[in-house]
Amino acid sequence: MRRRLTEEVNDLQNQTKQDQILDALQTLLGDKNIQNISVSEIAQTAGIGKGSIYYYFPSKDSIVDALVERNYEKPLETAKNLAKQTSISPFTRMAMIFQACRNSSTEFRAQDETKTSDAKEDAFIRQKYMKHLISEMKPVLTEIIRQGIEQGEIHFDYPAALAEIVLIVLTVKLDNSLVPSDPGEIEETILGLISLLEKGTENPAGSLNFLMMK
Repeated sequence: MRRRLTEEVNDLQNQTKQDQILDALQTLLGDKNIQNISVSEIAQTAGIGKGSIYYYFPSKDSIVDALVERNYEKPLETAKNLAKQTSISPFTRMAMIFQACRNSSTEFRAQDETKTSDAKEDAFIRQKYMKHLISEMKPVLTEIIRQGIEQGEIHFDYPAALAEIVLIVLTVKLDNSLVPSDPGEIEETILGLISLLEKGTENPAGSLNFLMMK
């Protein structure tokens, strides 16, 4: 019992230190580009020794990854919980996944617009964001598609491939930096994706337009 309590206290302390480090990087990113932020600066801002940083994170890059994960933890966790809600239609849950992607993309752009960053840093952070979003969402969406196949609502032989295609299109268009588009063009692309989903899963044309959640 005492050992378990000690382990829980240690875990809590570790989490607190990790959050201090991530908070420090978040603060520094408000004024500086990521390339110009050193591990020493992160440690100083966090109020801990530089050597302690490497106890929790192996590199600056891993700190950035952890910050991206923390910033989008809530919408991603919401999406992950959907895989368990088997009483809800697979397509309704897909619509909620679309909304989670949109919410996290909107939140990301709002944070990104609070400061001026150079093109190199912008691409670096956005790449990490999109990679994280796709990698975390893919198994969730794949499972939902598999459930739809088992229930006879979706007819498709490659659920993981379909999930990846959907997520790549969504993240690229909603991020709107790789191929900048106006709102009308983005909506048209997503409607095109929905049309392909309808044909690929053998659903009537227009039946999945509700996936265009506002």
